[in-house]
Amino acid sequence: MSEIRKDPIVNRWVIIATDRKNRPNDFSVYEENEDLAHCPFCEGNEIMTTPEITAIRRASSTPNSEGWDLRVIPNKFPALRVENELKQRKTGIYESLSATGAHELIIESPDHKKDLHQFSEEKISSILTTIKNRILDLKNDIRLLHIMIFKNVGPKAGATLKHPHFQLIAMPVIPKRAMEELGCSRDYFKTNKKCVFCDIIKQETESGRRIIDSGGEFVSFCPYASRFPFETWIIPKNHSADFSGIEDHEIKDLSRILKNTISKLHRAIPDFQYNLLIHTSPLQSDFSESFHWHIEIFPRIVKTAGFEWGTGFFINSTPPEEAAEFLREIQN
Repeated sequence: MSEIRKDPIVNRWVIIATDRKNRPNDFSVYEENEDLAHCPFCEGNEIMTTPEITAIRRASSTPNSEGWDLRVIPNKFPALRVENELKQRKTGIYESLSATGAHELIIESPDHKKDLHQFSEEKISSILTTIKNRILDLKNDIRLLHIMIFKNVGPKAGATLKHPHFQLIAMPVIPKRAMEELGCSRDYFKTNKKCVFCDIIKQETESGRRIIDSGGEFVSFCPYASRFPFETWIIPKNHSADFSGIEDHEIKDLSRILKNTISKLHRAIPDFQYNLLIHTSPLQSDFSESFHWHIEIFPRIVKTAGFEWGTGFFINSTPPEEAAEFLREIQN
């Protein structure tokens, strides 16, 4: 039985997902040249997936059939299940919760091989709007406290299927990594009466050394303390804690800078594989003053080894100033 367990030493939550151990080989082994007839996310194979939650469909098409441009489905092998009753259990010093939550897949396109930078800006806008709408819907479930939206591209990034998709996991707890980010940004606000992300944007914009693209309402840059070579962040210039509050005109501008940034990374890095994360504020808590939603992109160029796992310290051999300069010079 799946459950969420708490490490009593560092207060880190871990999902023990027994449902996922039953994944068949074609879900757990990444195949670069897999048979499209057996890809569950390809158009015509809708029967191979769970019933869709929502979709963007062409006229006259029916749910769970061909004729779609984007689909949202529950993960067939979820880490968490929305139908589970939320229960807490204590055994001595150990604490656990039932595996309650949501685990959804946003299948971006019927096209099996395209990455984000190959879509039109309008298509990327429809993907981002769908993500926004899923967050707004899941907020209505008061059991859910935090949501993570992410995209894994390539086997080095943990992808098991090539077909382009985002994943969304909503949890009944706030993860340790998120608590660290939320807590430190709140501490900065208490001390300085300003948002640390807003101050970062101001300093990076004034310096320009680590900027990749700053047109419109967003800025993309290689962060000052980059953990990995070519690590890239995209942040709205205007303060906003919650991704689901993004306006239509902002989505349009974010689509442009996201397409441009990922395209540059594809051109800069051979065999570009990456993780993309959307960091947004908790679902039921107010961090509107101190937190600032943002996107982080991690190219999977180097492996995380013993030193990094043991210390939380990262060794980056490519200064962000050099990475940003290299990316700025690339013409899309």
